[in-house]
Amino acid sequence: MPALVLLGAQWGDEGKGKATDLLGGSVDYVVRYQGGNNAGHTVVVGDQKYALHLLPSGILSPGCTPVIGNGVVVDPAVLLSELSGLNDRGVDTSKLLISGNAHLITPYHQTIDKVTERFLGSRKIGTTGRGIGPAYADKINRVGIRVQDLFDESILHQKVEAALHEKNQLLVKLFNRRAISVDQVVEEYLGYAEQIKDFVADTGLILNKALDEGKVVLMEGGQGTLLDVDHGTYPFVTSSNPTAGGACTGSGIGPTKVSRVIGILKAYTTRVGAGPFPTELFDEDGEKLRVIGHERGVTTGRDRRCGWFDAVIARYATRVNGLTDFFLTKLDILTGWEQIPVCVAYEIDGKRVEELPYSQSDFHHAKPIYEMLPGWSEDITKAQTFDDLPKNARAYVKALEEMSGAPISAIGVGPGRTETIEINSFI
Repeated sequence: MPALVLLGAQWGDEGKGKATDLLGGSVDYVVRYQGGNNAGHTVVVGDQKYALHLLPSGILSPGCTPVIGNGVVVDPAVLLSELSGLNDRGVDTSKLLISGNAHLITPYHQTIDKVTERFLGSRKIGTTGRGIGPAYADKINRVGIRVQDLFDESILHQKVEAALHEKNQLLVKLFNRRAISVDQVVEEYLGYAEQIKDFVADTGLILNKALDEGKVVLMEGGQGTLLDVDHGTYPFVTSSNPTAGGACTGSGIGPTKVSRVIGILKAYTTRVGAGPFPTELFDEDGEKLRVIGHERGVTTGRDRRCGWFDAVIARYATRVNGLTDFFLTKLDILTGWEQIPVCVAYEIDGKRVEELPYSQSDFHHAKPIYEMLPGWSEDITKAQTFDDLPKNARAYVKALEEMSGAPISAIGVGPGRTETIEINSFI
């Protein structure tokens, strides 16, 4: 059975958790393949709301095995806290698997993240300050600490000592901070080894065997396409690859085993952090979207910047990810607008541009060209089928589908698990 990839088609916060949770009952494994606890998912089950930061959304599906893949960076303190919180609420977390090749976030990564952002001042990226970027930098620089290193004290000490040799020079001499103790970091992290050892495994091997046995594997990304370090709005991006290619790298599953790539698309657009955002609204409409849509970051707690739907971005996501389907979320939030603007192209230096410009400067100066679509006032949260939607809501969905370049196979009409219209099955 081939694998599925589910990812954000905008700047993140599109509702991937709801989509993963919807599929959770039909898949055997859900794999988080990149990012860290800088990405959050909100899942509503009945009257219960779960805010997940590091754990895959599949952890809420009893028959599903949740996996933290090798492409994720793990803060063990956050991981254990999140597991404890779910256990206290009666969620069984015993099936969790963690790749031994996943890299660890340490206290010095968090410190460097925060002081660097402050040092940049007005040029700051808008990171969460949780150490994700510095942890990925160490991974690429080959001085990172991996989960498997927790089980060999000698190796762990050597690696922490090597990493801090340079970082302490930076902290003390450039940022006027106190040096971080190697022994303290090693002692703290050795303490995590016993607590997580039963979860650690060769997840790449397990997942490939599962696929060979006909099991269904869903790979879940954090953040979104436009935050990809290679394909996003660089440098205002995350430090990993949320795009479809990152799913293979971050899980150990080869691309020939992927059958469908599902993009999660919000019916309007939001982003958190700094960087260009052509359709961003600074008026009453923007505030209305923020309030009605509860647009506040699950992990960061920051208000999200809100704007109208951007078809240019959606087309780009279809292209760079090879999307086969879209899951359109939060359609219900647009109820009540008489007309709904949709960005169909940009104006850059007086010229109409219908594809995302590769030039950072051009994208910063892009002005949205809008097409007005008729809105609807009817409550759509009880809709069970596409035909249950008001005529104008159906027309809006069809227009977005045509502009975006891939079929919309499911529509979210409310936050609950059951408030979803499934047009075509993903599995």
